Amino acid sequence: VRCTGADCDGQDPERMGCGGPHATTVARVRVGTALVEVRRSSVCAAAWARITGAAAGDEVSVRAGAAVRAERVPGSGDTDAYTPMVAVPPGGGVRACASRPDGTEGCTGE
Repeated sequence: VRCTGADCDGQDPERMGCGGPHATTVARVRVGTALVEVRRSSVCAAAWARITGAAAGDEVSVRAGAAVRAERVPGSGDTDAYTPMVAVPPGGGVRACASRPDGTEGCTGE
């Protein structure tokens, strides 16, 4: 693990060692055919959003307090994407949202 709390804000969860065994899915929602998840790492005191089964142009975002990070699914054939992390204090709420080019939107919270 290479960061905790505010030091994780804006960082890639995999590169910083916060993913894998250090992360759990704490909330999920379907938006069209895509699955949107809030991934949280208590050891890093951070969270991020992940979208799977998505299409090019779909956007996923994560919000904790005033901090928001977003990522768009590239047009390279990938169907998955995840956002950079946002710092989340213990007991802090997190919300993940997705929006699709056709106007479909959906959110979940922790």
